[in-house]
Amino acid sequence: MGFDLVDITAKRAELTPHVIAFEDALTGRTLTYAQLDDRCSRAAEVLAELGVVRGDRVAILCRNRIEFFEIMFACAKLDAILVPLNWRSPVGELAGIMADCAPVALVFGREDAEMAAALGAHRKPLALDGGYEAALPTVTPQANVRSWRGDAIWFLSYTSGTTGAPKGVMQTYQMSAVNAFHVTQAFDLRPRDTTLNYLPLFHTAGIQLVTLPTLIAGGTVIVLPAFDEERVMTLMPRLDIFFGVPAIYQQLALNPAFDGADFSRIRTWGCGGAPLPDVLVEKYAAKSVRVCNGYGMTETGPTAFIAAPEDALTKIGSVGKPQMLLDVRIVGTGGNDVADGESGEIWMRGPGLTPGYWDKPEETKKAFAPDGWLRSGDIGRRDADGCYYVAGRIKEMYISGAENVYPAEIENVLARHPSVLEAAVIGVPDEKWGEVGHAFVQLRPGTTAVAPAELIQFCRANLAGYKTPRHVTFVDDFPRTAAGKIRKHLLTPAPNAPSR
Repeated sequence: MGFDLVDITAKRAELTPHVIAFEDALTGRTLTYAQLDDRCSRAAEVLAELGVVRGDRVAILCRNRIEFFEIMFACAKLDAILVPLNWRSPVGELAGIMADCAPVALVFGREDAEMAAALGAHRKPLALDGGYEAALPTVTPQANVRSWRGDAIWFLSYTSGTTGAPKGVMQTYQMSAVNAFHVTQAFDLRPRDTTLNYLPLFHTAGIQLVTLPTLIAGGTVIVLPAFDEERVMTLMPRLDIFFGVPAIYQQLALNPAFDGADFSRIRTWGCGGAPLPDVLVEKYAAKSVRVCNGYGMTETGPTAFIAAPEDALTKIGSVGKPQMLLDVRIVGTGGNDVADGESGEIWMRGPGLTPGYWDKPEETKKAFAPDGWLRSGDIGRRDADGCYYVAGRIKEMYISGAENVYPAEIENVLARHPSVLEAAVIGVPDEKWGEVGHAFVQLRPGTTAVAPAELIQFCRANLAGYKTPRHVTFVDDFPRTAAGKIRKHLLTPAPNAPSR
């Protein structure tokens, strides 16, 4: 059993009824905490009249909008389970998710009405821009369930699928509470802070970093339908905390207004989802911005590590230390902890971890050691000061001439080349060395052609020989998840890829 939570919107409506909870960035519409709780309670009754009862799944397919959170809290009031769907996915993939979790209702926005119609057979539809808004004033607010069981499932967050088919990670109320505690401590989140919601809501980061912690703290969340660099740049002077993935930081840094932008109000800058290249850390540092790199997984709710501001520049590349309610081990191939400085798999244990994967007991069993440690599948190391570094997925590591090679290290070096915007490295078969590196490179806008040999030589000057990639392929862009992660399993080496 987990510890129980009070009804979050009801409690906030009691504590700070007149504080603005949400603001729509496009229309300027706002909701106070009292108004938010009223709408969430009415939304619970709308869902109940559709037949949603305790334990039922409610799928939602929409862009970022305030109503998403109304439905999310409505599910909590009914003890139902929300299932955010990835509107960027093809119908076939979403149909598989729908079959996996079997929702009884499908809530959707106007932009995704066509896809919802294709998915909606045998499920009760609810249009956010039609029936939902019309029904709210006509129903009596659902009586609040004042206590939410900590170990109960609040929503299913399907993994992004960078290496394969997505699985439904069960997200509990306790995970959200632990995550909010970690975010509050690591980011110095305060009541009345203003944060920005733009990361996709079908990933846990869109919900938990940092929107739900802001609502629990009593701050204000500005909602954008999706990332829009011009609007984000305009909103920066209003924000107290900013969280983004490396692709977001990259886009903002390329914006013509970046050098003259006013970032002075933002107290904390966080980054996660993928390694942040050193060159980007340094670019922001030139504007007196310390981007604190972090690490987490959908399975960890997600906040697990965040670098302290004082370490952000002295330990570039580190994801910091484990947060308060998390134990961590670095485990070698024999199952024993490795010494500081040595690499191994990151194992984690604590109250903020998922209980497992929806309806997949065997997958859950594989993910956890018998004593409750989550096997992350990521390679990491700890230095003598207790700071951690993540080298990437175990599946991405390759062996060249009997030496382990971690692509993240090579990608970081390539990102330092003045012509390179982003790089991804995979291991490919080689008759002599077993495997060698193949680098996929996206050049900076306006850059003239660069010879593959130049990039290979650049790596040779900064890396050991066995780490230097042997092949280079130039790409216009990468296949990505909605969170900006490169889907490496979709990278295909060209048959005539240049080699040295």
